Amino acid sequence: MDAQSTQSALLHRDGGVSPSRGALELTLTWGGRVLGALVLAWVLVLARGTSAGPAIEDPGRFLVTLLDGVTFAGLLFVVASGFTLIFGLMRTVNMAHGSLFLLSAFIAIRVQQAMVGKTRNIESADVGILDWIVPLLVGASIAAVVGIVMQQLFLRWNQGQELRQALITLAISVVLADQMLREFGGLAVRMVWPREVTHFIEIFGSRYATSRLFMLAVAIVVGIALWVWLTRTRMGMVIRAGVDDEQMVRALGINITLVFAITFFVGAFLAGMGGVMGASFAGAATGADGDWLLNSLVVVIIGGLGSIKGAVAGSLLYGLVIAFSPAYLPSSYTFYSIILTFVLLAVVLAVRPNGLFGRAG
Repeated sequence: MDAQSTQSALLHRDGGVSPSRGALELTLTWGGRVLGALVLAWVLVLARGTSAGPAIEDPGRFLVTLLDGVTFAGLLFVVASGFTLIFGLMRTVNMAHGSLFLLSAFIAIRVQQAMVGKTRNIESADVGILDWIVPLLVGASIAAVVGIVMQQLFLRWNQGQELRQALITLAISVVLADQMLREFGGLAVRMVWPREVTHFIEIFGSRYATSRLFMLAVAIVVGIALWVWLTRTRMGMVIRAGVDDEQMVRALGINITLVFAITFFVGAFLAGMGGVMGASFAGAATGADGDWLLNSLVVVIIGGLGSIKGAVAGSLLYGLVIAFSPAYLPSSYTFYSIILTFVLLAVVLAVRPNGLFGRAG
């Protein structure tokens, strides 16, 4: 073996990048930049024959579409941040995350109906801010309790056994789905935004609902709180250390089992919180649990396992693609918009196999 081959083998063994791999990554990176420039040119100037039209001709429609993507990204982040805590940081496979989302939504709707005193035809004028916050806290707390019971009874004994955890949580999600169908029925229901946040603002002649901006504000608060907790508190440092070397943390006398239980509780609470926000945004119905589990998986994989910053980036990219695809694809091709979300996933993984801000596990 010559010197160059030996060096290449050593680089591969030590986690380095081989010349061919480096060239591929460079090509994909530049290809991504060129593709991004073409997309930007299309949206700004060339998008005639689309439902939105070129942004320079209709800036109001462009800004509304942009806000749609960013605000939906806020909802995606709240749900996916809980998933990235459980799956990304703890390496615990929780395929029942979507079930916790839907369970919280249904419970919050029932609580709101009880507080308002109506079960049908509830309008925003009937709902005060407490009639939204209290159901959110109740629904998310019950989802968190169900989550921690699931973790303590079934998952903590199978730590590191991803396939077994996936099968267990899939079985739990099926049981929860059947029970929710029996208890809440199969018809779509909705959580109602409070009257304090249901107004409209005007953007270049287009009306925009302030409830979506409120949803984004909640997501920003959640993101800041998570960042502070994970990077500026002792428990956050213990969580990150426990993921990297659980045995060493235990040897230091830290109850890592309790710390992981609290982390799972927070992750399940965020799933429930996202469920209430999602039910306010688009309603809740049987089958939404699977959709939101998929959304969380896509966001976490794009952003990188265990990274809150990655969850933010993944949510933004995913939300913008969902918003811009139907608006700026040619009118006869809008049915391809759903495919572009998975094209985004494939492109990101081709360039960054561990996600945008992930690292090798």
